[in-house]
Amino acid sequence: MAIEHPYLMFLGDAPDQLAAKTAQGVAHWRPEWCKGQFRLPGCNADLKLPEIATMAEAAEAGCRTVVIGVANRGGVISEAWVEVLEQALDLGMDLAAGLHNRLAAVPRLREAAARNGRQLFDVRHPTKDFAVAAGSKRPGKRLLTVGTDCSVGKMYASLALAWEMDRRGMKVNFRATGQTGIFIVGEGVSVDAVIADFISGATEWLTPANEPDHWDVVEGQGSLFHASYAGVSLGLLHGSQPDALVLCHEPTRKHMRGLPDFSLPPLDLCMQRNEQMARLTNPDVRTIGIAVNTSGLESDAAHRYLREIEDTMDLPAVDPVRDGVASIVDRLE
Repeated sequence: MAIEHPYLMFLGDAPDQLAAKTAQGVAHWRPEWCKGQFRLPGCNADLKLPEIATMAEAAEAGCRTVVIGVANRGGVISEAWVEVLEQALDLGMDLAAGLHNRLAAVPRLREAAARNGRQLFDVRHPTKDFAVAAGSKRPGKRLLTVGTDCSVGKMYASLALAWEMDRRGMKVNFRATGQTGIFIVGEGVSVDAVIADFISGATEWLTPANEPDHWDVVEGQGSLFHASYAGVSLGLLHGSQPDALVLCHEPTRKHMRGLPDFSLPPLDLCMQRNEQMARLTNPDVRTIGIAVNTSGLESDAAHRYLREIEDTMDLPAVDPVRDGVASIVDRLE
């Protein structure tokens, strides 16, 4: 990919902050690339970036690409967005999205890109074919983040782990498996857009044989306990052949995201089931820590909660944003 920055982060009419998690992730990890945010009426998300009110203002500010930072249910391009996105193309900016719906499938956007010589980047859609997984043991080490639910911080934890490992001089690569991670590092495979039979094979391709002391930190997706997304979670567990798992959790959830009839699983059960499923391709897998998104808790309550988890689970428990992940990486070293 050759996605140009600076970015304008397009939040559209995101109903809440979590719906803009793609934009939030890019703004957190690549703040120097983000010129501002663009919001439509009804948007309830806020990245605390400079407010840009029109596409003309964005072009004048030097934005090169409008990144659609909304991760809505079903990954659709809303009709309400099309007019302003077309304006961006007419003003000389490219568009980039990580949605299931393709930008290029929207006639007005496809035609505007063609007449202005601009590019449409649909990063969620793989540009190569993958083989069926072999499951054979391969050298190198791999760490996979797993979760009690979707959207609990698996990408943040994965990036924080890779950054900390790199800071210590360890051989490591972050392997993006979703659109936000791809925007941040510039490469990867959005595995939820891969045909089901090839998810594990795509993950094997993404995390190939390597030096014995090299780590691939693989961004997790979904949850084994989420009725909508468990399939992609299982494909990652088998394809990444993980040596280590980090369990991610968000403690203020009342139910699985988008599924009010399903409660979140207990941490110990979630850990056991993920290890059980991972043992198909790596019998020696083990969980080495728990990463908790405590953004919904005050600082004192958050740290009490983390200590309770450590006492109960006998594993380091951290919030990667508040505390970093040093205690988890210590277990790898």
